[in-house]
Amino acid sequence: MIGQLDLNTLQVLWWLICSLVGALFIFMTFVQGGQTLLLTIPKDEEAKSLMVNSLGRKWELGFTTLVLFGGALFAAFPLFYASSFGGAYWVWISILLTFILQAVSYEFRKKPGNFLGARTHEIFLFINGSVGLLLIGVAIGTFFTGSNFLLNDYNQVFWQHPLRGLEAAFSLFNLSFGLFLVFHARTLGAMYLVNNLVHQELETDLRKAALTNLIYSLPFLLYVLISLLVMSGFAVDPATGIISMESGKYLHNLLAMPVQGIGFLLVGLVLVVLGVAATRFTDKRSGIWAAGPGTVLVVLSLLFTAGYNNTAFYPSKFDLQSSLTIHNASSSHITLTAMSYIALAIPFVLAYIIYVWRAMDTGKLSASDISSDKGHDFY
Repeated sequence: MIGQLDLNTLQVLWWLICSLVGALFIFMTFVQGGQTLLLTIPKDEEAKSLMVNSLGRKWELGFTTLVLFGGALFAAFPLFYASSFGGAYWVWISILLTFILQAVSYEFRKKPGNFLGARTHEIFLFINGSVGLLLIGVAIGTFFTGSNFLLNDYNQVFWQHPLRGLEAAFSLFNLSFGLFLVFHARTLGAMYLVNNLVHQELETDLRKAALTNLIYSLPFLLYVLISLLVMSGFAVDPATGIISMESGKYLHNLLAMPVQGIGFLLVGLVLVVLGVAATRFTDKRSGIWAAGPGTVLVVLSLLFTAGYNNTAFYPSKFDLQSSLTIHNASSSHITLTAMSYIALAIPFVLAYIIYVWRAMDTGKLSASDISSDKGHDFY
């Protein structure tokens, strides 16, 4: 069956797969969001250790999802990988550095001989959850605003700005996207910790933080959504492959995909709001399980809008014809076909992740669970 799919269908399929993995990563940023709450929410060391140990059980799943996202893009759309990661390398190196700080902090925060002190590693975790996510949002924003690169006839990448990708942070749209991700991750982080911890004082403060950070995220989200409705986009002529600017392109894309575009976006936003409302105004702990799928649907809607309906998903502001689409940036038919067979294992991988998740969360984490004399991990 898969071997009979044509190249165009495989390209559409793999943008769907990459978008889904990317959306799952954005959901997993509740870890980064929870890290940024460490400096303000806990009132004592016991509460802080509870939060760190809860987040420490999940940070590797988030990082693995990010690596999987990059790997899927590399295999399915290698020209994008070469153009973005090879050209805008300062922004990606900066992101990678914040994730290195995260890994080091979970490993050494409470280890004997930690000469930097626990507080320094908590600041590192804050940097990963704030600067790291901000830059990821800026990078995603360039899917709509474009980047400064040129491809020659041999598909060699020539970046046209000395900041090598960091210049994207000077775009109000990109910056708003990044700030939205930061505050949204804090919202998810607060809801996750409410679901995972048993600590009355922490729970009260975290429930308040979920609503507060949702409110903080709304101005940035509204700016992004309104901008998408009115801004010009990078349209591709399906017959010739020529790329041109089209007024209201992303609005046209949403209207052309009433289910995947508008439907996913609206349902996702409603689920996020319902999850936060349940967390803040009731005693329910399950708000994260509404807001999580809601987050996935919102991100899917945005990535579908960026890549489908004859749209350049990685446009070049410097040279329109260097812009990348899911068609001119993809791997060959044989490569995508082989990858599609491998992708049949994805449901089994997801099932394993769910099993591991449930095994780690068989009970709510309490202060007694992190005492060193019980032999539990202590981050």
